[in-house]
Amino acid sequence: MTIGIPNIQVGHWTDPLGETGCTVVILPEGTVASCEVRGGAPASRELDVLAPDKTVPCIDAVVLTGGSAFGLASADGVMRYLEEIGRGIPTPGGKVPIVPALALFDLSVGDPKARPTAEHGYTAACASTGEQVLAGRIGAGAGAYTAHWRGPVDHKPGGLAYTERRWNDLVVGTLCVVNAFGDIDDGLAEISLDSVTQLGGLVDPAARMHTTIGVVVTNARLDKIGCHIVAQGAHDGLSRALTPPHGRFDGDGFIAAATGSVAADVDLVRLMALAAVADTIRSVAQTSQ
Repeated sequence: MTIGIPNIQVGHWTDPLGETGCTVVILPEGTVASCEVRGGAPASRELDVLAPDKTVPCIDAVVLTGGSAFGLASADGVMRYLEEIGRGIPTPGGKVPIVPALALFDLSVGDPKARPTAEHGYTAACASTGEQVLAGRIGAGAGAYTAHWRGPVDHKPGGLAYTERRWNDLVVGTLCVVNAFGDIDDGLAEISLDSVTQLGGLVDPAARMHTTIGVVVTNARLDKIGCHIVAQGAHDGLSRALTPPHGRFDGDGFIAAATGSVAADVDLVRLMALAAVADTIRSVAQTSQ
């Protein structure tokens, strides 16, 4: 699949042992964005500027990264890349690239010292001009697993995936990295409260080994309030596709970014984001094998 919105580029750096990585989404100039975090244990950077009441109008890129809070350093390399190509918000001291970042926990997968750095973020940003790889255990999804609540023996591969929904000229796409405490829920299997209670007791919540993060991209014309509403819809889609969602030991977060070329009703965009996120998370069960 390719991204059906012009001038959005995705690049990855993946650890040689396949245990962690980072993913960079370079956005067109003038892209408006906001976010919502519903998980109880987030690791993030530059999300405050995305609040509707903050003055920064646009962002330049989004980083999704492994390495927990350590991996947020990869955004430094993305800022360096963007500065080199002349991107950023104008200031008296020169342009400052705006690069919000979300991280997931994969430190327990392999070597805990293997984590994305600023240099790796720069490498991923440079790779964004090449082949657009949008699914698999790559980049931020390299060390991702699902069903952590089942314990280290029975957990399942997670990873990264992208899908889109379309309505005439309107496009809403979602790039998700799924490293979930719960199971991917296809909407067909019935999960009882008894099974949730039993399985949840197998894992120490203090381990904080989880998190599903993502970016919603759309060509809709939205302001920051509209983008915030779309990010809320993304979490609704996550709630449909993961059981249980938004745990106190997950850091679930979504950034919604609008490039602004198509007039659209925000409620329609939110509904499409909900559907696309559910599609994307469910697709990970097939693409990560």
